[in-house]
Amino acid sequence: MKFFKFFEYAYLVVMCFFAYEAFRNWEQETNKAILYICFAAIALFMYFFKRNFRKRVEANNKQE
Repeated sequence: MKFFKFFEYAYLVVMCFFAYEAFRNWEQETNKAILYICFAAIALFMYFFKRNFRKRVEANNKQE
């Protein structure tokens, strides 16, 4: 299960990257920055989704 935990934190790294790119491009290319913000939001959503799913799977494995 530690393998799946790595991907959770990878989503946070990707979110930070897109947030940084959005901040960096806000003045020159606003449309591109908004797209980066959307990607950052999706990455954050995926982090919480994967985390919740992993915890549910671990709880099911403990019950068995």
